[in-house]
Amino acid sequence: MPGDTAASRHLASCHLCLKLADADLHECPRCGEPLHLRKSNSLQRTLALLVTASVLYIPANMLPIMITDQFGNATDSTILGGVVLLIDMGSVPIAAIIFIASVMVPLGKLIALFYLCWSVGNEKQNDPRQRTVMYRAAEFIGKWSMVDVFVVSILVALVHLTGLLVILPGAAAVAFAGVVLVTMVAAESFDPRMIWDQQEKNNE
Repeated sequence: MPGDTAASRHLASCHLCLKLADADLHECPRCGEPLHLRKSNSLQRTLALLVTASVLYIPANMLPIMITDQFGNATDSTILGGVVLLIDMGSVPIAAIIFIASVMVPLGKLIALFYLCWSVGNEKQNDPRQRTVMYRAAEFIGKWSMVDVFVVSILVALVHLTGLLVILPGAAAVAFAGVVLVTMVAAESFDPRMIWDQQEKNNE
């Protein structure tokens, strides 16, 4: 129903304890955290973080992420090069995990968050439920973006046991870690309640 939202009733939800309180209060009466109807400058901060993550995504894929040394012959490998190398070694499942977690997941999360920012900024009247699901998916998969790092760590330990191949991290590992961390912060900076603000305006 029109006006049947917390914001329309001038109530704000605490981001820490989720208590509803009068938006005129500057602090949550329960836990003392700052209280506001919407995250301040949410769209601007999210876009700035997404641009930063996009810039980091380039060296993360262009620079070598690992250096393999076999019998004294060192070879630099990018993320995709490492995937190909693992396939050649017969480790197709590990290669698939690294490709999905290192290439598809970060790129998909960037596209999803850019789209959400664009739809909110341009007040597009697309289905807010679908966009909310998209946000939840982007926020959830971001927590698993580093799974390939653990896989590579296990792979390195197993390979070192053989004594035939040495794998060292490359410069792209730092850039990739930056992409993961920045996109996680971007997802937290985005206020999904903005998705529903336009619908509330239309119902008035």
